[in-house]
Amino acid sequence: MSDNAESPTAQAKEDEECPVETQKEEPVTPQPPVEESTISDDKKKIDVLLKAVGDAPIMKTKKWSVEKGRTVQSLSQFISRFLKMEANEQLFIYVNQSFAPSPDQEVGVLFECFGSDGKLVLHYCKSQAWG
Repeated sequence: MSDNAESPTAQAKEDEECPVETQKEEPVTPQPPVEESTISDDKKKIDVLLKAVGDAPIMKTKKWSVEKGRTVQSLSQFISRFLKMEANEQLFIYVNQSFAPSPDQEVGVLFECFGSDGKLVLHYCKSQAWG
């Protein structure tokens, strides 16, 4: 054997000391904590204007502040409870009198795309009106 040759046991010891990394993980840099005072309530919530269509009862309060992360389905459930609708009654929600958004769509995304004058206008009704 030559002087440079290593025994199999020496190679195994070396492998144990320096394991081969199959996945490299990027170091996680901690983000500074976000203080409540830096984010105003206006950025967390948006104004939603609810308008009745057809045979739907009219809400006395038409303008509501809604969290951006709230879904259309949760908003629909809120309106149904507020109007004291029965469980077998349906409620349809439309954006700008044109289309019904997906139930899992976030209200904040709708506001960014279809909001105007600082508010999102949603129409609600008991029967299908548009689209």
